[in-house]
Amino acid sequence: MSTPTIKWGIAGPGNISRQFVKDLAFAKGAEVVAVAGRSLEKAESFAKEFNIPQAYGSLEQLAEDSQVDIVYVGTLHPAHKDNTLTFLRAGKAVLCEKPFTMNAAEAEEMITYAKENRVFLMEAMWTRHLPAIHKVRQWLEEGKIGEVRLVKADFGFNIGWKPESRLLNHALGGGTLLDAGIYPISFISMVYGSQPVNIMSSARMGETGVDEQFSLLFEYEGKRTASLNGSVQLAMVNDAYIFGTKGHIHVPLFLAARSATLKVTGEEPVTYEDDRKAHGFVFEAEEAMACLREGRTESKIMPLDETLAIMTTIDTIRKQWNLTYPADK
Repeated sequence: MSTPTIKWGIAGPGNISRQFVKDLAFAKGAEVVAVAGRSLEKAESFAKEFNIPQAYGSLEQLAEDSQVDIVYVGTLHPAHKDNTLTFLRAGKAVLCEKPFTMNAAEAEEMITYAKENRVFLMEAMWTRHLPAIHKVRQWLEEGKIGEVRLVKADFGFNIGWKPESRLLNHALGGGTLLDAGIYPISFISMVYGSQPVNIMSSARMGETGVDEQFSLLFEYEGKRTASLNGSVQLAMVNDAYIFGTKGHIHVPLFLAARSATLKVTGEEPVTYEDDRKAHGFVFEAEEAMACLREGRTESKIMPLDETLAIMTTIDTIRKQWNLTYPADK
């Protein structure tokens, strides 16, 4: 049987969209038919680069394109809510880049609309869909390492001192937590299947008013814990560890995982390796397309209720730091 083609629109002709479109070349039955941005010139340049037939100078025009089945939203953080609602209201399915929104209130507005109107919506947390992460979930479901009691995950990189950059610009939703921190928080949410009952945190706030570095300690029911660190000013190792009563799992560079190692006490280590050619965005795209072909309005791998719960956890952390954004008002 042939695979029905899913036609994609791209909102935001920036770097993350560029990586996503490159990976779509590895997805069976995917076709990019349009791209839109605030600048028609940039959209046309992007369209020329990837041989996309249609370019628009506004997202509203993209929303009206009858050829588009689903839109990948790769715009700046503060624009995610309004951009996503523009497409949902036009009946377009949406894969929205992380962080899903600036806060839980925005996430709830988007999710409520999608559910009430039965339009597909998913957070583009690409890590969740990687083959190595699927293997980790399988090991956990099979109880390979017993009861999980401690998870450790870090993600940090050093961009240098660039106060004008998106990552340090308060008005653009900058800061470590929303950009880098979302990865370990989502990973730990996946492992435990719930949000922490207690959060202890420390943040290094920079001159631009955003968090440049953070450390978090999560406590869950049963005294299970997780520790997380992140930074946009420190180059970190970026591995994840899951410790259980029978052993542990190690995931090198977990957010882009290409391997995972299972070490059960008293047994030889078992390593799963992914030899993919794609960067990895292809897997979230394939999940979204599978949902559309099956008539599902959300993903079981990255469910909307969990996306909302994660945004609520992030809100709680920011409140401890007195870190607010214009979207919070």
